[in-house]
Amino acid sequence: MSVYIAGIGQTAVSEHWDLSLRDLALDAIVRAVKDAEMDKKRIEALYVGNMLAGELAQQEHLGALIADHAGLLPIEATHIESACASGAEALRMAYLHIRSGEIGCAMVVGVEQMTDVLTPRATVGLAGATDADYEVTHGFSFVAINALLARRYMHEYGVRHEDLALFPVNSHANAVHNPYAMYRNEIDVDRVVKAPKVCDPISTFDSGPICDGSAACVLVNEESMKELGINREHCVEIASSSCATDTLTLSARDAPLVLKAARISADNAYKRAGVEPGDIDLFELHDAFSVMSAMSLEACGFAEKGRGCELAKEGQIRIDGSIPICTMGGLKARGHPVGATGVYQVVECVEQLRGEVGRNQVKDAEIAMAQNFGGSGATVVTHILRRV
Repeated sequence: MSVYIAGIGQTAVSEHWDLSLRDLALDAIVRAVKDAEMDKKRIEALYVGNMLAGELAQQEHLGALIADHAGLLPIEATHIESACASGAEALRMAYLHIRSGEIGCAMVVGVEQMTDVLTPRATVGLAGATDADYEVTHGFSFVAINALLARRYMHEYGVRHEDLALFPVNSHANAVHNPYAMYRNEIDVDRVVKAPKVCDPISTFDSGPICDGSAACVLVNEESMKELGINREHCVEIASSSCATDTLTLSARDAPLVLKAARISADNAYKRAGVEPGDIDLFELHDAFSVMSAMSLEACGFAEKGRGCELAKEGQIRIDGSIPICTMGGLKARGHPVGATGVYQVVECVEQLRGEVGRNQVKDAEIAMAQNFGGSGATVVTHILRRV
């Protein structure tokens, strides 16, 4: 049974001190319902992706909270937590529920509010994506773990910081024309390299920001699309959905520089969609840190091991390149409201496949891929979308 995205909505990624978590979620839900041109009362289930509400706002039970606030009671409502992959995992749960035939229409919303607390507290919360017993207790923050990966990657493959810096430069260039992006300013390699270090060699321009945001999607099957009078040409098909996992602890991996779960998740998604890497017109990858961009391109078959930066050097990751990435700014410049990020990625893919993004438009885009990470590649969810 085919599953389609019929409506999308997103809030601008920012520091939303004036809005609560439930208000952020409601904003995106209302926008998605309006985009689908449907009655919200026809929604049969709600899936909420969020990582940090329990830790930062002492608020759990988000399914019921947001369903109530959005006027969706008494439908089934569930909160999905899978670290930074919570948004994509929520989308996958809705996809599987519809594909099974159990329901015909679902709402997915990813939401995160991180700026109401001081940075050290948010950092402790984000460390929950790592191993509390074997990493956090020894002082490894999430940034520190990625810094170790970056340092090893540079040593192993002879890559310079200047090479990795090309990824955030590309993300910022794309965010300039995205009204929902947090950082709509261009930067250059020199600025990335010389910026203050968060954890050497990672600078402030190598990592995604702490921020707030919410994004939503309405999912339907063919029957519901017809019943609700939804315009088929406005829809985008979810051609495949896949999830794979790796060890949570980085030290337990045979090859830390190989994102095994990303490779398996992507390979399964390719197979189920009947496509190959060369068929992908754009790739919304998980650029929480610059090094992850290079490693993701390698894991998903776009570059050989240790050669991900070559694509950036050759300009192949730009909008007019062979594999455009982070076309609306990615996690680095659009922003990384962790539990919402996976839904933002899919929303941006839908916009591209509809041809709605103006100067950021990938020419003749027909197939898009979004890949969302939880932790340092411990949970990886991949979606491939196809223009109807």
